[in-house]
Amino acid sequence: MKFKYLAKEKISKLPKNCGVYVFKNGRFLYIGKASNLRERVKAHFQIPTFRDNLFVDQVKKIGYIETDSEIEALILEAQLIKKIKPKFNVLWKDDKNYFFVGITKEEYPRIFLTHQTKEKGKRKKVKGKTVFIGPFVDGKSLKNTLFVLRKIFPFRSCKKIPNRPCLWYHLNRCPGPCLLKSMKEEFLGEKIKTELKKNTQSVLSILKGKKTSLIKKLTKEMEELAKKQEFEKAGKLKEQLNDLEKILSHSKIFPTFPQNSSFEDYLLIEKELKKILKLKKKISRIEAYDVSNLAGQQATGSMVTFIKGKPDKNFYRRFKIKISGKPNDIAMIKECLERRLGHPEWGYPDLVLIDGGKSQLNAAKRVFEKHSLEIPVVALAKKKNELFVENQKKPLLLKNLPEKVANLILQLRDEAHRFAKKYHQYLRKKHLFP
Repeated sequence: MKFKYLAKEKISKLPKNCGVYVFKNGRFLYIGKASNLRERVKAHFQIPTFRDNLFVDQVKKIGYIETDSEIEALILEAQLIKKIKPKFNVLWKDDKNYFFVGITKEEYPRIFLTHQTKEKGKRKKVKGKTVFIGPFVDGKSLKNTLFVLRKIFPFRSCKKIPNRPCLWYHLNRCPGPCLLKSMKEEFLGEKIKTELKKNTQSVLSILKGKKTSLIKKLTKEMEELAKKQEFEKAGKLKEQLNDLEKILSHSKIFPTFPQNSSFEDYLLIEKELKKILKLKKKISRIEAYDVSNLAGQQATGSMVTFIKGKPDKNFYRRFKIKISGKPNDIAMIKECLERRLGHPEWGYPDLVLIDGGKSQLNAAKRVFEKHSLEIPVVALAKKKNELFVENQKKPLLLKNLPEKVANLILQLRDEAHRFAKKYHQYLRKKHLFP
């Protein structure tokens, strides 16, 4: 993976995507990361900090590498700083500033953050006991990354295993080796040990930048389980893969200013949204819809409602899909909308967001036309975050929209997904353990 270079005077030609950037004057001066490369690099020159003033006048070339996600940008930044050791990154480094992720090789391994890669009281690195990944410059982003990865790959973080389950276990973020202190079952111990080792290795692979090989490994394992007709385990792996793709593509881990923090903020977002969608009427109430199922079984639908940019759970609704047969997301979305429109007492939205592409958009439009309702509809396709808009031939890329508008749309889509998935998991659990 190599940097693409531009002259210092051509900052405006930098992409707006997330990635890693470098400043050079014949040698490497500084490496950083950004959710928007163009705006971040501009900030170094337009609003320089004390540190920026040490090197911005020396910059002659700007290099960049685009990444698919903020998490990958964070990991790539750490790898490049470690390999290249740019002058001004190294100049500011001391043992208390940079972060490392430690992964122990205990019987029940744990993951933790540290400023040091040395065993307490010794000068030597802890060899054979702990693997350290880093250095990471941005501690907050690193913590956010581990937080979202923990949702998919629950891991242990406690230094000493407690005598009873902690909050992480109850939140399904840790397999719970603490259970073994109160339940001395050999089978349970092996199960927890296997899960912990597997999950910590998965986190290690991601932090080392080995996303592709991890996905291939999990996919192969899922296919083998399906061949053995172990569908429950295969289904769990499929959920992990879907969640991993979503997190790596869409998670916002870099610190940003609070979104939609005031009514004035939403007025600006609404103004931009109306301009993008070519609408004249106000957009106060937005409803988002999604469906969740496993091979068509225990299918559910969700409706979440945001009022002036903020979720209003009084207007959240969930649907147990009644159609049966093969998985059909379009038919499921239509059923959700039909049932929702059977309740005019809920009031109607000013805008509807559907999870999906052009087919889902057209299906939703037909439902509203059938009921003689003129409600604007948009659909967001996951893979490239393409926003399909009525009467617009080409989809809009979310990354090209104003940041606050894009964040609101992503928040709507993710909340609808979470709500549908939660109900689906409840129905599956009820089906398996009646």
